[in-house]
Amino acid sequence: MKRIFADLHLRPNLRNEMQTVSMIRKAANLGYRLIAIPIPLILTEDKVRWLQDLCRESCIDFVSRIDLKPKTSRELITSLRKLRRRFEIIAVLCETKQVARQAAKDRRVDLLNFPSSHFRRRFFDKAEAELASDSLAAFEIDIKPLITLKGATRIRLMSNLRKEAMIAQKFHVPIIISSGVSDELLMRKPRELAALASLFDLKEELAIDSISKNPLALVKRNREKLNPRFIAPGIRVIRRGKDC
Repeated sequence: MKRIFADLHLRPNLRNEMQTVSMIRKAANLGYRLIAIPIPLILTEDKVRWLQDLCRESCIDFVSRIDLKPKTSRELITSLRKLRRRFEIIAVLCETKQVARQAAKDRRVDLLNFPSSHFRRRFFDKAEAELASDSLAAFEIDIKPLITLKGATRIRLMSNLRKEAMIAQKFHVPIIISSGVSDELLMRKPRELAALASLFDLKEELAIDSISKNPLALVKRNREKLNPRFIAPGIRVIRRGKDC
């Protein structure tokens, strides 16, 4: 069966329409059929519709995403309450242990993302993974730092990713590999992203799943939940009537 590849963290500068168009078209040419772009809260509905139309013209499925960067767990909870039903994917950039733990246990969070070069702020440990496993959150790895970092910083990142990927697999936390790029020159084909995962010892089959099966399953699950007919997992409204 033919694979459908996804990049859940493509980051064009939405104020630069020419760059945005170019990156979306390149994503299509590279073989992606689904992309998620972080949407700033200040972005107008017309601009979002423009993105949707642009992706449709390129035969790409557009997914709305927001990246939250809360300073406290209370701030995260407040944001989730306001935004959960407005976006198809909610990612949390975890820069404190308090936020990381809250994000990992909250079922409204889809992706856990950690700073690439601030190694003391990478809180994906066994406790984090256990919480994420129960809440169905996924561990997102952006490939951009592996391309742009150099020397000891890059080596340290790879060492951390090896440990984190191993922990994620042990606790059955889905791994999602995204590009995280905001420059067209850094974009790579799906299988090239998967190949880079060998730098942190992720096996080929798992790497391919991380750019196809895992992100697609996440998007499908969330779209079902956002459907007005959704009641609970396995329960949907088929018809409403006076006797219901």
